[in-house]
Amino acid sequence: MKFFKYHALGNDYLVIDPKDLSAPLTEPQIRVICHRNFGIGSDGILLGPLPSAKAKFALKIFNPDGSEAEKSGNGLRIFSRYLFDRKLVGDGEFPIETPGGLVKSIVMDHGRTVRVEMGKVGFWSDEIPVIGPRREVINEKITAGDRAFTFCAATIGNPHCVLPLPEISEALAKQYGPLLERHSSFPKRINVQFLRVIDRGNIQIEIWERGAGYTLASGSSSSAAAAVARKLGLVDDAVQVHMPGGVISIEMDDQFAVLMTGPVTKVGEGSLSPELFETKV
Repeated sequence: MKFFKYHALGNDYLVIDPKDLSAPLTEPQIRVICHRNFGIGSDGILLGPLPSAKAKFALKIFNPDGSEAEKSGNGLRIFSRYLFDRKLVGDGEFPIETPGGLVKSIVMDHGRTVRVEMGKVGFWSDEIPVIGPRREVINEKITAGDRAFTFCAATIGNPHCVLPLPEISEALAKQYGPLLERHSSFPKRINVQFLRVIDRGNIQIEIWERGAGYTLASGSSSSAAAAVARKLGLVDDAVQVHMPGGVISIEMDDQFAVLMTGPVTKVGEGSLSPELFETKV
């Protein structure tokens, strides 16, 4: 089974072409492939290109726990770079279908930079989803463990819980992220961003990703956090999102449609041994 490995600001994915599979990937296989000690190690698997009636390419995104994600900004940048490296796309814009909606992507700088039209960020509870009556989920209260937070929720094809705070840290994300991911308010679980506004053009986030855990960078998290900061009137329409792995550029229009730009790095490629799957994790 052949794989290609890339990272986007330290958020790493394996790309596997379904044509290289003798049978569909199973949840236990995904878990062992992604495991940092018993497998190749990654923040997820990108399965594609798949056939699509809506776009030239479709993509499935799997988390390290074997669950499927609707959308991943970093994953989309990596998949776009993979298509470019395989000479399946050129310098022009091309669409990709994901379970979280259709996006448009363009590869620049000889593959080192990718820009993705991520779609519109929405704040309505039934679309995210968040339990309770239909409303925009802005500045609501939530308790996780021993701490109460004010949060906003958003969707850009996948769900996000954004918590504006004066100070954030890796330790904070690791302590409260898993509690918020599986909070009863979020019936499909949720991605969590701890947000600090630096100024009107810069924000900082720490990320706990649904199905993956603490994450160095995330494109969809950057998009959601920037949109929430703008919804709250704290930033302008162009924002640099600072994460432990680096910086992503986000541009938004008045309807919260997001244009995300960030780097991609190829790590390498190789083949998975069948012996790998004798291990259970």
